[in-house]
Amino acid sequence: PAPTAARPLLGLTVLVVADSRFACEALRLLCLRSGARIRRADCLRSARRHLQVYRPTVALVDLGLPDGSGLDLITELTQSQPRIEAIIAISGDTHMEPDARAAGVDGFLSKPITSLSSFQEAILSSLPADRRPTGPRMLPDETVAPDRIAYQDDMAHIADVLEDPPDEHALDYVAQFLGGVARSVGDSHLAGAAAELADARNTGRPVAAVAARVAGLVQERLKQKVAI
Repeated sequence: PAPTAARPLLGLTVLVVADSRFACEALRLLCLRSGARIRRADCLRSARRHLQVYRPTVALVDLGLPDGSGLDLITELTQSQPRIEAIIAISGDTHMEPDARAAGVDGFLSKPITSLSSFQEAILSSLPADRRPTGPRMLPDETVAPDRIAYQDDMAHIADVLEDPPDEHALDYVAQFLGGVARSVGDSHLAGAAAELADARNTGRPVAAVAARVAGLVQERLKQKVAI
């Protein structure tokens, strides 16, 4: 089907490579309102399995994944033939955009991603002209609000990571993951703790106390029926 002004991504298949259930739920709602089909992979390994079977029109790749950097997958996608029509990096860390551009992305979306117009424009501006709707199009002034249960799913995921004594890579992953998710829902306490953990890792300070604080905050949120 050809794209329309109301559903400008009609006919597109979007592969979302992201481990956060909350972020993926937001992207699912954005794709639904835009007319696109969505598939999801939660790690590099899963994404590579998907890509052996089918070729999406658009790939949205989170730069922080549990089994490595999304930059590695982006490099592979930009070099593969036939190339995916639009490869877009997503991250809560805007300072990662130059690295993503150097890896060859067509666009960059900063999390949280909730604006329908920003989402559509990021994808449309990265696509060939024949993939875009013709004629004038009103930009929708709409945001999406993912189910907060997805936030608790993310807390359960990180609780599993923290269950065993985490190594340095796991601590970096926890700080990156929680920082992005907490900012997406406005959980300032958890976002601050994640930032403190990241700073401790970057400066070489002891991390045991701040990691324990992060783990405690995660457990508090798991006990709540609705995330803060």
